Amino acid sequence: METISNTLFWISNGLLVPVIVLLLLFFLRAILLAGGFFGEFYQRMKLQKQFAETLENITPENIDGLLQQLPSAGNSPLLRSLSKLSAHRDDDAYCEHLLANYEVEAEKELGRSRTFIKLGPMLGLMGTSSRWSRTGRFGTRRHLLHGYNMQVAFATTVVGLVIAAVGIITLQVKQRWYAREMNDLEYLYKVISRQTAEKE
Repeated sequence: METISNTLFWISNGLLVPVIVLLLLFFLRAILLAGGFFGEFYQRMKLQKQFAETLENITPENIDGLLQQLPSAGNSPLLRSLSKLSAHRDDDAYCEHLLANYEVEAEKELGRSRTFIKLGPMLGLMGTSSRWSRTGRFGTRRHLLHGYNMQVAFATTVVGLVIAAVGIITLQVKQRWYAREMNDLEYLYKVISRQTAEKE
């Protein structure tokens, strides 16, 4: 039994360095995600206000003029999809495929935040557990080592929770963004379809 215990102990200690490296890597990615998120938040708020006004006044008769008043596609997935939707309005199969792809891309983007939510606490707990095992073995004989192990254990927990917090905040907001945009695109597709039907 002692052999098994020692083996598990050394495996746990051997994983500590990779876990800390991964934690630091995910922490840096979380900072980049948060920075990009705030920039995207500002751009989307401006676009959403203008887009909401367009949707309020849109009809099959004036849809072309109102869509031309929107900003150029740029980096906005919504405007790029809207431009393609308008260009291929006569092809129902393409438009439905475009909407389905938009939903897939939204899920892919949300998956990044979900990864932080899951892996942040997991890696933090692994780092904490590795240091607690070392503390339990050597802490009674080496007071300084005990203090160091405690410091690393709590630091990994905090970093893991910060990563998860970034993931939770970005996920909740982005879910609302994509749900609203998907609803808007489906509404515009119906309006465009009505315009096409009336022309026929």
